[in-house]
Amino acid sequence: MDLKQLIQTSADQLEQAQIAFGQGTLTAIDEATWLVLWQLQLPLDLDLTEDLQQLQAQVLAWQPKLDVVNLSLANVQACQALIAKRIQTRKPAAYLTQEAWLQGISFYVDERSIVPRSFIAELIADGAFDGWLSESSHSFLDLCTGNGSLAILCAMAYPDIQVTAADISKDALDVAKINVEKHQLTDRIQLVESDGLKNLSQKFDCIICNPPYVCEASMQKLPEEFLAEPSLALAGGSDGMDFIQEMLIDLPVHMNDQAILVLEIGNEREHFEAAFPRLEAVWLDTSAGEDQVLLLTKEALLKFKTLS
Repeated sequence: MDLKQLIQTSADQLEQAQIAFGQGTLTAIDEATWLVLWQLQLPLDLDLTEDLQQLQAQVLAWQPKLDVVNLSLANVQACQALIAKRIQTRKPAAYLTQEAWLQGISFYVDERSIVPRSFIAELIADGAFDGWLSESSHSFLDLCTGNGSLAILCAMAYPDIQVTAADISKDALDVAKINVEKHQLTDRIQLVESDGLKNLSQKFDCIICNPPYVCEASMQKLPEEFLAEPSLALAGGSDGMDFIQEMLIDLPVHMNDQAILVLEIGNEREHFEAAFPRLEAVWLDTSAGEDQVLLLTKEALLKFKTLS
C-alpha cells in the first residue's frame, strides 16, 4: 500500500464511522492526512498532490528509510491502529497526537485544556484589528487562555507587547506553561489563575477572549469528541452569555482609554444581540463569515453601561 492509498482508506474509515470534525480539521480526508503523516513522522504540509516518485523524493529529506511507494506492513499497521483508536475512543485527534496547529504554529495540548481552534488566531495573523491599536498599545490580555495559543500568537505578531494569559483552570494553565516555554516567551507572557477578571488588577490596551459561550441547547447536542473537552471551557449557560455578561460589566475598569476587546462568540450572535441590544459592536470578517468574532471599544462599553 502506498501513502496516498493509506490516507484515502483511513479517510473512508473515519467517514463510515461518522466521526465528528471541527477540532483542527473539517473533513475526513484532512483528519486522515493529519493522523497518518503524524504517525509516520512526516511534515503536515507535505505536498500530496505530487506523483508518488516525486513524493518519495520529498519524504527522503525527512525520513531517509521510509518508502511511501510501498509502505512497510509495520508502518501501515501503526497508522491503522491510530485511526482505529480515533474511532473507538472518539477523542479529538489533537488529544491523540498531543499537538494542535494554529496559523502554522504547533502547540502542545492534552485533555486538561480545550483543543485550540479560535477564529481570533486568523485575525491576529491578518492584522485585522491593527487599525484599533496604536504605538502605545503594549499591554495585552488573553482571557480564558486555555493552552495559551492565542497569547503566544499575539506575542509573535506584536514583538513589543507584554501579554497576560489568564484562565480559571489551573490544569489549563499548566498546559499553557508548556507552550510558553516551548516557544521561549516566558519573559513576555505572564500566566495568571483567575476567575474571569477577579485576580487581575492592571489595565490593558487590547483584550482578546474566546470564552465559554455554547448555549445549553447546543451543549446537549455536542458529539462525543467535544464532550471529551473540559466543559468549563465550553458551557455558557442557557443562552451562552453567562460568562460574557459578568465580564462586560467589569471590563471597563481593566481597559486603558483607547483599549479594545476582541471577543469570539461562535454561533451565538443571535443570543449576544438579544442580551446586549444597545451595545455597539463591530463584527469582524473571518473565514466563517461576520458572525463569529466582534470588537468592542471601551467607549462603547461605557456607553452601554450608561444606557443599561
